[in-house]
Amino acid sequence: MVIAPEFMRRIAAVAARETLPRFRLPGLVTNKVAGSFDPVTEADRETEKALCAMIKAEFPDHGILGEEFGSEGTEARHVWVIDPIDGTRSFISGIPLWGTLVGLTVDGDAVAGMMAQPFIGELFYATGDGANYEGPHGNVRLATRSTTSLSEATLYTTTPAIFEPHRRGPFDRLERQVRLSRYGTDCYAYCMLAAGQIDIVVESGLYPYDVVGLIPIIEQAGGVVTDWDGGPAESGGGIIAAANGKLHAMVLAELHSA
Repeated sequence: MVIAPEFMRRIAAVAARETLPRFRLPGLVTNKVAGSFDPVTEADRETEKALCAMIKAEFPDHGILGEEFGSEGTEARHVWVIDPIDGTRSFISGIPLWGTLVGLTVDGDAVAGMMAQPFIGELFYATGDGANYEGPHGNVRLATRSTTSLSEATLYTTTPAIFEPHRRGPFDRLERQVRLSRYGTDCYAYCMLAAGQIDIVVESGLYPYDVVGLIPIIEQAGGVVTDWDGGPAESGGGIIAAANGKLHAMVLAELHSA
């Protein structure tokens, strides 16, 4: 099935209606994980509720998997995957490097997706015929870079602290090979990869709702997204995103080198 760009714009508008009035305002932050810190806010919950209602009204036969309220009808061929605020830690810190992620899978494959950052006023989306940007720079077709050397590449991750012990060493090795390494952008880094601003994103410990909405944007811009074994990324876990296939192969080889 084909998802119209207009539907992505409508999703972004609904998300903005719920998130923007709550951004940089005092609010109740709940910790979801005892003994650690995994914050959730009123904005997370209300945004997901609004998006679920919108999708159900438009596609009543489709399933939904959301970060805050779990799954419904995920045995269906078509399943929408929602992260109402990817980067909640940035959200509660007043930093606009968060976004609403919504992706559509068909038989488990991510085929359409979007990331909306309403404070900056940017929308990144892919619906099957290419990846697109709409925002302060106008309407632009996205394309990844042609970088094919680690020594010329820019690498992003949210934080090295996300890597399990057996993956931290490989990441550190990769980081020493690249020209520039930066941290802290959550979903925004993946969109910058699709936009041709950076070359590599490597992360670990992701859930489907962290990545499904981003996979089509990167792939339809010319990039490659897999798990750490080179397989499909839709289930989350360790994720490698690269600007092109040659660079991706280099990253994969470096992460698995002795």
